[in-house]
Amino acid sequence: MFEITMASPAKNALGSDMMRFILAELGRAGGEPVLLTGSGDAFSAGLDLKEVLKLDEASVVSFLDLLEECMTALYLYPGPTVALVNGHAIAGGAVLTLCCDLRVATSRPNVKIGLNEVALGLRFPPRILSVVRRRLPPQHLEEVLLGASLFDPQTALRLGIVDEIADDAQGVARARLAALAALPREAYALTKRDLRGDAAGLCPPDEHARRMAELIPRWSSTEVRERVVAIFMSSRR
Repeated sequence: MFEITMASPAKNALGSDMMRFILAELGRAGGEPVLLTGSGDAFSAGLDLKEVLKLDEASVVSFLDLLEECMTALYLYPGPTVALVNGHAIAGGAVLTLCCDLRVATSRPNVKIGLNEVALGLRFPPRILSVVRRRLPPQHLEEVLLGASLFDPQTALRLGIVDEIADDAQGVARARLAALAALPREAYALTKRDLRGDAAGLCPPDEHARRMAELIPRWSSTEVRERVVAIFMSSRR
């Protein structure tokens, strides 16, 4: 079992350094079963808003490319993956959980889990949206994405954002990963590849380029910056 623990002072936010760390750790794991979790009281509170505020139309391209590379690598990783959702999993943090094969969350009612990108005024990058559409139950997809709310673990379970909640989330997550790890490794990897395909299958290159060109100006717009600043300031109170 290979453990990847996200750790940063900003509630394990997904900045460029964190995304490169996850990619490097997945490379080190080499197909072994992976447990993904966060340090402290958060799984990941989403994108690093400080970094997002610094993005202009040029730098947002490299940031979104890295974001999609990180999420796609986790989603297509050949070995078993389990997300131990030990605390808040918001926006990009929730996407990380959806990229894992199984998601076990703490039962603590004060934890918030959800995809609030619409509330930030952001459009999902195309390959990430494809992963989210595949992993969320169709009957709850619009409620989760268009509602842009954050949910307690029990509600997140009902909506299919997580697969299981437990008082001993760590123990349960490790047990679930051990069960997956006991399956024939090659058959697991090949079947997972058959089910999930490759990055191009998530969004064909031509369509991907077109949709990225449409959303990039939005990500660097004044409106989004103002929303991000408001949310960032409220999180510091």
